[in-house]
Amino acid sequence: MNEIEQLLPHRSPFLFVDEITETGDEKIIARHIFTEHEFFFKGHFPEYPVVPGVILIETMAQSGGAGLRKLGKLGGDALFFLASVDKVKFRRQVRPGDEVRSEITNLRVSPKMIKQAGKAYVGDELAAEAEWLCLVGSAPEA
Repeated sequence: MNEIEQLLPHRSPFLFVDEITETGDEKIIARHIFTEHEFFFKGHFPEYPVVPGVILIETMAQSGGAGLRKLGKLGGDALFFLASVDKVKFRRQVRPGDEVRSEITNLRVSPKMIKQAGKAYVGDELAAEAEWLCLVGSAPEA
C-alpha cells in the first residue's frame, strides 16, 4: 500500500491524489496526473475528453484530507464527507495527460469539521478554485 492509500480511504477509480508535496498547518500541496485511462473520459466527452468540474473539486478535497491526515490532524479511522461547496470557479479545461497541482488552505479544522479552500493549477494556469466544508465521522461498525 502506498502513502496516499494509507492517508485516504478512496481507491481506484476514485482516487485523485498521486503525491503530497507539502504539508503545513496552513497550506497543503498535492499533485495528480489525469491519464487518458480515467473512467470518465469515455463519456465526458469521447471526441474531446475533459476532466469534469466535480472531479476537480473532489481532487482538491481529497488533497486537503490527505494532507490533514499526514499532519496527524485526522485520526486513522476518520472519514470526511463533503457537506457544502462554495465559491466555485472553473477557469481552464483539464485534459488527459495534464498534471494538476492542488494548493489547499486550511481555513478551520476541528475534530468534527474541516473548512478548506483550494486552487487547482495546470502548470502556472489556474484551472479551478473552490471552498468546501467536510464533516468528519467514522464508518459504522458492521
